[in-house]
This record gives sequence, structure tokens and C-alpha cells, in this order.
Amino acid sequence: MAMSRIPYVGAADAPDEIAKLLAALPDLNVFKLMGHALGTFEAWLRFSGSLFTGLALDEKLRELAILRVAHLTPGAEYVWVQHEAIAREIGLKPAQIAAARYAAAAGPDDEMLLSFTEQVVLNATPDDATFAACADRFSSRELIELLMVIGQYMMLARVMATAQVDIDLPTRLDRLLLNRKGVHD
Repeated sequence: MAMSRIPYVGAADAPDEIAKLLAALPDLNVFKLMGHALGTFEAWLRFSGSLFTGLALDEKLRELAILRVAHLTPGAEYVWVQHEAIAREIGLKPAQIAAARYAAAAGPDDEMLLSFTEQVVLNATPDDATFAACADRFSSRELIELLMVIGQYMMLARVMATAQVDIDLPTRLDRLLLNRKGVHD
């Protein structure tokens, strides 16, 4: 069995403030890896949780963007596995999930969002036509939220790929993050 390039930190081995957070979270490799970031772990948990609450951006579009980022990042299977399960549970159709992997058209909003996401991941910015189409369809708030989602998952996918984190069975991390006392109060 493969092991992460960076050892996982457990609640028993961590400083008190990290141990308390880890003990309140599911026993998932993503948390045990990110727990090494002593000064930013709690803030990262809160930020991650905020991407699942109060966004104007539709949750289905959020998940499509996350899946596209995961597909475009070699070695980011961890992100894909977790978010494909979330996408299915919130009602994305198999054709939409396939579109995130293959950049196929599944609907006008989906196609526009997937193109925008791909261009941000690969080129740091979308071309003028793609940006204009998205700006016509989405509010400024939704565009910024979309960019925050893309940026968060670019970072996380690269951490997972670099560390070669072991894949956990899918969970509803979005629900888990939202319902944890002391993590997203």
C-alpha cells in the first residue's frame, strides 16, 4: 500500500491546539496532512468550510469547478474522489460529472464555468470572450466566489498531489466541516 510522502499527524502527536481540532474532525488523511500547518490549520478549516455556506455561487457549479480543477491537476485523485461523491449527492447528473473530466458540454452554464475554470487553472486568467460571457451570466460576487473556490482547490489539489496522499473513501466533507463545533462556529 502506498504511503504519503509526508507523514500524517495524529491527534496524539500534535500540539494541543491542533490535537483538539483533529480530534473533532473525521479521521481523514486530508486533515492529518494539513494538520502540519500549525499556524494556519484552523484558519484553513474555517475558510474551507466557508466555501460551503453562504455562497451566492450555485453549489452544483461550485462542485463542477472543483472537479475540473481536480481533473486538471495530475495526482489530485483524492480531491476528485471526495467531490464526485458530493456532486452526485447534491444532484449533478452523470453527464455533468463527465463534462468536468472531459470538458464536454452538459449545459450552457456548465460549459461556460468549465471553460472559465480550465483557463484560470492553466493560464491564470480566462480569455476576454470567456470572461465576458461569465460576467454577463454571473454577478461580481459569484465570480469572486468562483475564483476563491478554484484557488482553494488548486492549492489543495497540489498539496494532495505533491504529498501523494492516500485516498480515503468518499465522505460528505462539506457537511462534516459545517457541523463541527470549534471548526466552523
